[in-house]
Amino acid sequence: MAQENYHIPVMLNECLEGLAIRPDGVYVDVTFGGGGHSRAIVEKLTTGHLYGFDQDTDAKVNAEGFDKRSFTFVPSNFRNLKKYLRFYGVQAVDGILADLGISSHQIDVPERGFTTRFQGPLDMRMNVNSEVSAKEVLNEYGERDLAKIFGMYGELNQPMKIARAITAYRVNKPLETIEQLKEAVARFAPRGKEAKFFAQLFQAIRLEVNEEMQVLEEMLGQCAEVLKPGGRLVVMSYHSLEDRLAKNFINKGNFEGTDEKDFYGNVIRPLEPINRKPIVADEEEIARNSRARSAKLRIAEKK
Repeated sequence: MAQENYHIPVMLNECLEGLAIRPDGVYVDVTFGGGGHSRAIVEKLTTGHLYGFDQDTDAKVNAEGFDKRSFTFVPSNFRNLKKYLRFYGVQAVDGILADLGISSHQIDVPERGFTTRFQGPLDMRMNVNSEVSAKEVLNEYGERDLAKIFGMYGELNQPMKIARAITAYRVNKPLETIEQLKEAVARFAPRGKEAKFFAQLFQAIRLEVNEEMQVLEEMLGQCAEVLKPGGRLVVMSYHSLEDRLAKNFINKGNFEGTDEKDFYGNVIRPLEPINRKPIVADEEEIARNSRARSAKLRIAEKK
């Protein structure tokens, strides 16, 4: 599986600049994926080392060919960042890159169930060995829990009505396919905006299946602990929920976005934002890679 067909790295140069890579430094790519960002980081290292995390077993093949003297693939969710770094004897690192969301490969494989473009099973697991898939969420969650997910993670209108339609549908037969899900809720999709509606719905389910918001909070908190003073955190997000968490943590030191100040009126936060506004891709890159359109890049430095 060629890396270039797996996932095109977004804002590659901006990410590398944000990391301010030292040739002898220790770095982490917590979202290895197709290895595009990782490969570019390793090329800038001499005696340094990169640790690439990914829970998706499909990603491991992209680590083949990397020089083990400068790269280690870690087959794990990035919520285990600190645990695995300690396993490898690493106490602190010079930089961490997080390219959030799903890869082009995951979207393009019908069996993974991440998109309405194909007929396929209700799966959406980033880690195919996880016990909970979209099928379990949609068939086992109660109305209120489903409505909460659709409203909070999908920012959908009428979340309770959508949840009720799903629970009514599954009375007769379990939801097992993307087509069944679309059939159950199609009447709630605004005319002419069906694609946006289903994108929001799928995002909500995916975030719940993979616990993405909780995992992101855990990872960001650990970044503050494992970065060396002067170390860089580079986070690229693709929807407002992820970006809000990253923004609040970097700017305020918490996920609620509230000011906590010391005796002298300084905001208490472990990281210092490098860019106040997120960096976005230019039109040339967006034309080359449509996924870059929604990307927002934030950079911070450990105090």
